[in-house]
Amino acid sequence: MNITLLQTELHWQDPVANRAMLEEKIFTLPEPTDLIVLPEMFTTGFTMDARAVAEPMNLTTFKWLKQMAAQTSAVVTGSYVVKENGGFYNRLIWMEPDGQFAHYDKRHLFRMAGEDKTYSAGTSRLVREWRGWRICPLVCYDLRFPVWSRNKQIAPDQLDYDLLLYVANWPAPRQNAWDTLLQARAIENLSYVAGVNRVGTDGNGHPYSGGSALIDVKGDILFRQYDAEAIHQQTLSLDDLQAFRGKFPAYLDAD
Repeated sequence: MNITLLQTELHWQDPVANRAMLEEKIFTLPEPTDLIVLPEMFTTGFTMDARAVAEPMNLTTFKWLKQMAAQTSAVVTGSYVVKENGGFYNRLIWMEPDGQFAHYDKRHLFRMAGEDKTYSAGTSRLVREWRGWRICPLVCYDLRFPVWSRNKQIAPDQLDYDLLLYVANWPAPRQNAWDTLLQARAIENLSYVAGVNRVGTDGNGHPYSGGSALIDVKGDILFRQYDAEAIHQQTLSLDDLQAFRGKFPAYLDAD
């Protein structure tokens, strides 16, 4: 699978500018890809002003994701602010090229910023099959909670997912936690892990150093980029993953 990570600055609470910026980056990708991963709240930055920026499902950003997926023949995924049934959600959309989609509402809301008072928490995890891979996308603060991220055995020789994704707006003062926990999630779950963070400074003055990364099943860093925008494409091997799991089936001893 060829995966594309888009680490970028974001225009504060400006969905039109962010969609235009991201569209330009997507259309200039150097090679075809299977999966394009955008940051958390990619249309606005990490805002608590949900009422000002929230969109109903199936409107502008949803249709934009559908267009991007169709034109690239890839899944496009990331989160944005959605209004539904009187509540607000930090909602990740998983959009496939044929228009099929699924969503995941962020489970762990960052109370230190008041996210728990602004948004409604999700209640279920999402795992999607895509081109032979099983993929589990999560959002930012979810990274700190290993039980929610746990890769479970679903068949004698199969785990629930092969690739764990985190989309984020993870501030620079806690960069070490981001770096460390991405590696920990890969090692403990016998999975590839991809984390996509933003860079720049948001409208609240919080700085972001990026650190978007790809981690292999052993916890080795395949890619990491700090302090600059980056478009990174890399091919991951499902055969290598399964071979390592066969040699080192630690999941068989899981609690």
